[in-house]
Amino acid sequence: MATLRRLREVPRHLLVCEKSNFGHDKSRHRHLVETHYYNYRVSFLIPECGILSKELKDLVMGFGPYYFVKGLPLSELITHEFINTFVKKGSCYALTYNTNIDEDNTVALLPNGKLILSLDKDTYEETGLQGRPSQYSGRKTMRFIVSIDLMDLSSNLDSKKYKRVSWAFKEKKPLKFDFLLAWHQTGAEGSMMMSYFSGYGIQEHQPKIALSTTPDLRCPVLRSGLLGGEPEAACSAHELFDWLGAVFSHADLNNEPYNFVSTYCCPQPSAVVAQASLCSVTGFLLPERICVLLEQLCRYFDEPKLAPWVTLSVQGFADSPVSWRESEHGFQKGGEHLYNFVIFNNRDYWLQMAVGANDDCPP
Repeated sequence: MATLRRLREVPRHLLVCEKSNFGHDKSRHRHLVETHYYNYRVSFLIPECGILSKELKDLVMGFGPYYFVKGLPLSELITHEFINTFVKKGSCYALTYNTNIDEDNTVALLPNGKLILSLDKDTYEETGLQGRPSQYSGRKTMRFIVSIDLMDLSSNLDSKKYKRVSWAFKEKKPLKFDFLLAWHQTGAEGSMMMSYFSGYGIQEHQPKIALSTTPDLRCPVLRSGLLGGEPEAACSAHELFDWLGAVFSHADLNNEPYNFVSTYCCPQPSAVVAQASLCSVTGFLLPERICVLLEQLCRYFDEPKLAPWVTLSVQGFADSPVSWRESEHGFQKGGEHLYNFVIFNNRDYWLQMAVGANDDCPP
């Protein structure tokens, strides 16, 4: 009975909302984007817009590329050559592909040079590396987190620490994974990663782009200074967050009596816009690119527009070992970690950050 009761329980979800202005010295918008490393989908919604500007189209088309490498030995990521070529000369991102964070061994390379391993108990003990118990293991620790600083590791290749890690990955417990890889360095050639991993059958991929225009879309009425909303005057940030989820899912929001799939409708007060542009980009998306897109959306209101606001939503990979920075991420029943910007025409913004049950509070 206790097990059935737990299955019926709704897992904890946490939504943090704050408001600020892009012109404020202490605005956190750029830091929050840059430290959310593993992004699966980026979507933006622009009311009263039928055709995207050339600047926005160019940014959307320029998100890629990223790479897929099958069966890459983990030892390849700790070699002196790899660290000098990619880790020290730009922002290098790597994430294991098609692994479940609550069942499998997963690995992530952060742009600061930290290699994060989320290992099951048997693998952890076989590697002989030093780590810490996962904070989401429960009463009996069955998962461990290992963090390796590649910058520090490569500073002395003759050190005991480097030899121990190299021995663990090459001899004691050789581990291979399918990886998603991306590298950001201004002015660098994207083909460098292709040539470096050519011996492993590396594949180049471009993000998938979906553009659509929705006519007569009913949108919530928002006021930048009323984060919590006000009856009959403005909707709250929480109400907007729910509504955006329905819009991005292409749900029917008419609340017709014959609709047995969804009875959800736009919160009140609301207004109908003649048309709205919705764009989604899906792939292994770098925060550096998202920062540029956010800046371009801020400049959208440099010229007078009918739209009072636009939104930018970013979803993280459900099975990444971290959410923001080096905060441990788990799955449990959802694995969500995402954020959303509401950008107003006076450069005010709302920032909404959401995580699931197995996550710390967003930063």
